[in-house]
Amino acid sequence: MASRKVDGLVLTHGAGGDRDQHTLVAIAEGLDPLPVERVNFPYRNQGRRPPDRAPKLLAFLSEEIPAIAARLETDSGHLVLGGRSMGGRMCSMAVADGMPAAGLVLLSYPLHPPKKPENLRTQHFGAVGVPCLFISGDRDPFGSPEEFSAHLPAIKGPVTTVWLEGEGHDPKKADAEIVAAIASWLESL
Repeated sequence: MASRKVDGLVLTHGAGGDRDQHTLVAIAEGLDPLPVERVNFPYRNQGRRPPDRAPKLLAFLSEEIPAIAARLETDSGHLVLGGRSMGGRMCSMAVADGMPAAGLVLLSYPLHPPKKPENLRTQHFGAVGVPCLFISGDRDPFGSPEEFSAHLPAIKGPVTTVWLEGEGHDPKKADAEIVAAIASWLESL
């Protein structure tokens, strides 16, 4: 399915979700036989609802991603990292902080909080140098296509965007389209 340089995909969940979110499950099933690891952040495993702050989530990823790579008998530089909303954002921040990765898959990336476009979550974009796939609904209140087009050029790696027509932050009927977009993008790496 994917080129030899991608040995697996690591997906993390959004702030209110978990590893069993429908899109993450669909991706794991749809990309088989490529290994797809769906990861819960510790706060979800502990039954807590509000997410930990970014430094704690990033510390977890700095331990968990190399452990996953070791289980898959590879290194993190051969894994594509990402996930939904907050989870994808944390993976992009980990890569910006130096975590090796083959690329990033960012689903419903939270460019800013809803109705707060001045609170951008893009400060780390200039330190991201890997291929990135952004998939979002064109009606996502966390960032419009126009807002993304203004900020994605800061990323040094090649950027691909896929807009899901008529969808918001949690696309309900687009899992097959999302899986197809990721599979096609992985083939291009």
